Amino acid sequence: MSSAERLTEGRTPDDGARPPSRLRQLAAASVGNAVEWYDWYAYSFLAVYFAEQVFPADTGNSLVPLLSTFAVFAVGFFMRPVGGLLMGAVADRRGRRSALTVTILLMGAGSLLVAVTPTYAATGVLAPLVLVIARLVQGLSVGGEFAASTTFLVESAGPGRRGLFSSFQYVSTTLGQLLASGTAALLAAVLTEREMGQWGWRVAFLIGALLSLLGLWIRRGAQETRSSEQRAAERPGLFEALRRHPRQSLLICGITAGGTIAYYTWTTYLPTYAQVNAGFDKGDSLTVGTVSLAFFALLQPLGGMLSDRIGRKPLLLGFSLGFAVLAVPLLHLVTDAFLSLLLVQCAGMVLLTGYTSVAAAVNAEVFPARVRAAGIGFPYSLTVALFGGTAPYVGTWFKQAGHADLFPWYVAALCLVSFVVYLTLPETSRQKLET
Repeated sequence: MSSAERLTEGRTPDDGARPPSRLRQLAAASVGNAVEWYDWYAYSFLAVYFAEQVFPADTGNSLVPLLSTFAVFAVGFFMRPVGGLLMGAVADRRGRRSALTVTILLMGAGSLLVAVTPTYAATGVLAPLVLVIARLVQGLSVGGEFAASTTFLVESAGPGRRGLFSSFQYVSTTLGQLLASGTAALLAAVLTEREMGQWGWRVAFLIGALLSLLGLWIRRGAQETRSSEQRAAERPGLFEALRRHPRQSLLICGITAGGTIAYYTWTTYLPTYAQVNAGFDKGDSLTVGTVSLAFFALLQPLGGMLSDRIGRKPLLLGFSLGFAVLAVPLLHLVTDAFLSLLLVQCAGMVLLTGYTSVAAAVNAEVFPARVRAAGIGFPYSLTVALFGGTAPYVGTWFKQAGHADLFPWYVAALCLVSFVVYLTLPETSRQKLET
């Protein structure tokens, strides 16, 4: 029996040590991942408050600072492929736990740097430069986080539970996002608009830096999912996954394209979309986002368990076809009414669960253990950078150009592309995890 199979049967691969507690493994991956994503998402939720503090306002167009802030948001995403490749290589060479330790340290440092970013009025061009550096560090971290935590979660799963364990990737991601949204909503409720713009937004990033230390402490108790034999074997080259598994790498891109544009549109950009296109209140949009994210987190384990029963493919096909058909009418239903945004966001969350609850398992089942983390990390993060990270910028740009109605069609088209890819996928839920 292979070392991966021994772990699947509930025994640790580490030299006869006691069996790992699956609850502890879930906590180590999930709590740390939640902290990582709190730091990452606080930026997008608070962008409307600090945009004019960091970027000079164009008196002729009030959208310029916001566009600049979302451009930096996208720049951070383009460090994610580098992080996926480098941290994935660390996970494949040194172990998953080592990579998870490095990623959370980087994220905490990036969050602290955002918190102390000076204003443009005080330092000029230094302000956006510091913000860019902070987002590059965070992008490096979060790109590696997905690669390491995905492999760690799926390799920690028991028989017939890879889908369930996979779902906790987005349970924890959503909890981090929920915490970021809730913190932003709370700050917006207790502080005035002027206070939020001057200093309130910094509080959220300071909290993130402190939470990173908590995540680091919890991860120290995790047990490595790679056996000592695997770690002692010849270490894979940095680009080995791309060289030896080009088809699988392209497959990851196709699997991810529709999922990432739908995910970032519905969970990150939709509140801003409602503000810019329907005149929705800033504070109310954060409240709607918080409520819908809580609903989304509850759906994830249900989707994961369902995929362990009926397979990954039906959920993926339902997600992609649903968004290809419904993205346009759903986004056109957004008005300045509280209930309209809440219903649109929750409806999208139901469809989106077909992708998010199984994405980690599907990706991990594509590659063998030797190059699994790096094999997932680079193509996944590259696709997210191209389509997910640019979603807020593209949506705001369409609005500025006077073609706001084109953005929903853009989302639908990418989901249709992924639908075609899902049709070609083999069903892997019943197969043993490749070693």
